Amino acid sequence: MKRLKLLCLQILVMIVFLALWHVVTTTSLFGDVKTSQFFFSTPLAVIARTVKELSGPAIYWHLGITLTETVLAFVIGSAAGILFGFAFARNALLSAVFDPYIKAANALPRVVLAPIFALWFGLGIWSKVALGFTLVFFIVFFNVYQGVREVSPTILANARMLGMNERQLFRHVYWPSALTWMFSSLHTSVGFALVGAVVGEYLGSSAGLGYKIHEAESVFDVTGVFAGMVILTIFVIAIDALVTLVERRLLVWRPAQSATTTT
Repeated sequence: MKRLKLLCLQILVMIVFLALWHVVTTTSLFGDVKTSQFFFSTPLAVIARTVKELSGPAIYWHLGITLTETVLAFVIGSAAGILFGFAFARNALLSAVFDPYIKAANALPRVVLAPIFALWFGLGIWSKVALGFTLVFFIVFFNVYQGVREVSPTILANARMLGMNERQLFRHVYWPSALTWMFSSLHTSVGFALVGAVVGEYLGSSAGLGYKIHEAESVFDVTGVFAGMVILTIFVIAIDALVTLVERRLLVWRPAQSATTTT
């Protein structure tokens, strides 16, 4: 599918969605208009509020806070996930001992941890970073762990037969294998870091996009809530585009699919 055609279809989906939203909230086909607008506002009102928010400097300060929390959660969580992923994958005893505890910690609902982190770290950025860390860490950890464990025994045997020591095996065999798995979770990790930051701000903070949405919700400002969600969506799309650019540059060494297939 050509890129222009795909873009046109994506825009068409958005237009249809906005048209349906407008019909639902401005006509009596689905009930009382005032009730519909109380719960869903209108697309024109949300667009006007979004433009107003983006035209002022205050929203960019909140965006900066959320971005800082997202970056810190992503960097710290990824670093810890890589470190522990390699350690557990290369040590069978360590992996076996801590396996039930890792699974139990991963199964904990993150929303339950948010109040605890707020109690430990306060309402500043570090409680949001901690919440984002718990989301990013396990994604990166399991991907790195699986990437190291998926190394072909034949490749390992050949490398050892050629005289590679553990350091060389790490550099030329384990690390490239884990790197592919790790970058496959790059988009997911960044997204979850942002989710952790916004949810933490929503549950308790004095700044950030989550705080802005919660502030509007607390006074039943539905237009403000949807405007905050639109701004968050724009923010997410921008981050995803940046991650895609970084991923393409870092994975430039990866061969194309057609070059790796054999006939």
